[in-house]
Amino acid sequence: MSSEEMLKEIAAEVSICSRCDLCKGRTKAVPGEGSPHAKILFIGEGPGFHEDRQGRPFVGPSGQFLEELLKSIGLKRSDVFITNVVKCRPPENRDPLPVEINACDDYLERQIAALKPLVIVTLGRVSMAKFFGGEKISVIHGRPRKKDGYVCIPMFHPAAALRTSIGEFLCSCRFLSPGSKKIALTSTNTMLRHYCKFKIPRKQRGCTEALLQYSLVACEGS
Repeated sequence: MSSEEMLKEIAAEVSICSRCDLCKGRTKAVPGEGSPHAKILFIGEGPGFHEDRQGRPFVGPSGQFLEELLKSIGLKRSDVFITNVVKCRPPENRDPLPVEINACDDYLERQIAALKPLVIVTLGRVSMAKFFGGEKISVIHGRPRKKDGYVCIPMFHPAAALRTSIGEFLCSCRFLSPGSKKIALTSTNTMLRHYCKFKIPRKQRGCTEALLQYSLVACEGS
């Protein structure tokens, strides 16, 4: 079964899912969307008001902001895959409960298995906790780590940028020194900068362009 077929199968199951009580209040389930061949996977926390109405992830103000971030580095949302930890909207946009996260976890694991992404970007502390339980997002955000064979980068949720009084939270990708391999987060207008050295396996070097997503930059050595 191809990755596209697997993702369609998961989406069909999510659309009628009744594994937890979130199904009782949903308008539409939100399985996720994007390229079945995406090399980068974004994982948010859960659908909001607009997502619940449309059945698509990140279509409200946070989604518009995410699209601007992607556009700033020459990418479209159709180039990546976007999903959430839970597939139905929690009431009043509260944090998903552990029982709700567990109910959806099989769907997320299967999406990861279908995509086999090179990079997983978690958006917000709830999705971060799936990979880095017990950590604080204020401490580890923007710092690439290997987890279960993937490069995982925990990031603040785009909504956090919209709540700041500093202004636009625009991220850009740029090449660093040619003699090193780095993944860097560069945030303008926020003084938020973290540079982390991270080796890129030789077999993945031909895919570095696919890693230039959401404030990531992969620089190849000579």
